[in-house]
Amino acid sequence: MSLEHLAETKGQIKTLEKVFKTIGVKPAGEKCDATDGILKEAVGILAEAQGVALEAGALAACQAVEHYEIARYGSLREWAKVLGNEPAHVLLSEILDQEKAANNKLTNLAVTSINK
Repeated sequence: MSLEHLAETKGQIKTLEKVFKTIGVKPAGEKCDATDGILKEAVGILAEAQGVALEAGALAACQAVEHYEIARYGSLREWAKVLGNEPAHVLLSEILDQEKAANNKLTNLAVTSINK
């Protein structure tokens, strides 16, 4: 799933470039303190875990990132709608749907395998 999600993320970058074009702004990458914090927390969990707890911790960390992304893309999508930017609304909806699908895959993996 990680290679699939990486390819999806690269596609999302291209989609975000289209979103920026709808508002006439040049996209620029920025550091995300929230995601860095989630990843730092994950490193701490993984340093202390082993065996199935290590797998469960890694999965939980991945879901924390997905949940953050769902929250952000959901907000951005709705702001685009309120501002009347239908093209951005559609593009952000695509990304949001992908993030929700990734979270569902992780949940399914947790329920059917990792957390048993």
